[in-house]
Amino acid sequence: MRKLSDELLIESYFKARELKLSPDFIGLIESEMLRRSLYHKIKMSS
Repeated sequence: MRKLSDELLIESYFKARELKLSPDFIGLIESEMLRRSLYHKIKMSS
């Protein structure tokens, strides 16, 4: 996931939620977003 751009990571998060993918997979995306300090962006969009 480190190779994904910030924008693609955020898009992937929303798509994974839309498709109701595994909570474990969504958690991995969320962890990477926290590591990159991007988690606030999904909270603002919710």
